[in-house]
Amino acid sequence: MMASSSVASLRFFGFRKCPSNSNKFQIRPRLPLRFCRASAVAVESVSETRRGSESAVVNPFACPICYEPLIRKGPSGLNLPAIYRSGFKCRKCEKTFSSKDMYLDLTVTSGTTEYNESKPARSELFRSPFVSFVYERGWRQNFNRSGFPGPDEEFEMAQNYFKPVAGGLLVDVSCGSGLFSRKFAQSAGYSGVVALDFSENMLRQCYEFMKKDDTFLNANLALVRADVSRLPFQSGSVDAVHAGAALHCWPSPSNAVAEISRILRSGGIFVGTTFLAIPSDGPIPPELVRSFRQIVGQGAGTYNNLTEKEIEDLCRLCGLVNFTSKVQRSFIMFCAQKP
Repeated sequence: MMASSSVASLRFFGFRKCPSNSNKFQIRPRLPLRFCRASAVAVESVSETRRGSESAVVNPFACPICYEPLIRKGPSGLNLPAIYRSGFKCRKCEKTFSSKDMYLDLTVTSGTTEYNESKPARSELFRSPFVSFVYERGWRQNFNRSGFPGPDEEFEMAQNYFKPVAGGLLVDVSCGSGLFSRKFAQSAGYSGVVALDFSENMLRQCYEFMKKDDTFLNANLALVRADVSRLPFQSGSVDAVHAGAALHCWPSPSNAVAEISRILRSGGIFVGTTFLAIPSDGPIPPELVRSFRQIVGQGAGTYNNLTEKEIEDLCRLCGLVNFTSKVQRSFIMFCAQKP
């Protein structure tokens, strides 16, 4: 007979007894009807993604507090139905995590009832439902004024950088409404794609775009809420990290790049785009910009726009090598590798 503690554990993760047999459990149906498909229930420990000539994603998620692999109860896989029907728990600190509104919340504050915290204004802006809605409906298109070549060309540029890790697990940090996450998933060049953002509304908007195309709902594309300075993955478990137009929004670029370096496996690739502090053809020398910033500091409501040399130095300080970049006016796409 099943021990009472095991029964309580299964109930905690969303299982209930079948009326016909008191020793069997089934998942409580919470999904939209098109997600309620038969699937085997597995109890598995999250393990690292390993990549040789081929790469198969298992479940790479780790506790954002302990960085310990999460115990998962539910269907395996990174697709939305499987994630939605699964419960996750840290075996060390016993914190639990679950999906909500089609994204998995793996922030430290997940499940809080009283405590609340906000990010700097530049980060909180993107948690707005309005900004999330207009991001792909006019907001992102304005980036071309600063030299951004456009999503299609940026995607192809990133794909060229990611060729050495083709077939691996890709994490699209600060994914916004999933503009590039969906492109990476559609390319079928990765064993799995994790669209990760701190903004709940951006992830909801990403889901709204995804559900218009049924191929996304069964693709290995997961939606995860997480803090870029506390990434919920084991060290050395990720093959590729993409950060599109993101670095300047991060409260602490150094913490974020250090985290990205931590989760990348040896040989893993980090590709990012951002707005430079000064245009490449601007009249102000980069040295003057850095000196001015050191004197006046960075304002609480301003963006962390860096120079090309600062970005290169930041990657080096966080243990990344082989830095390369492409610059056009205020646009930069850079690539660095975990040795």
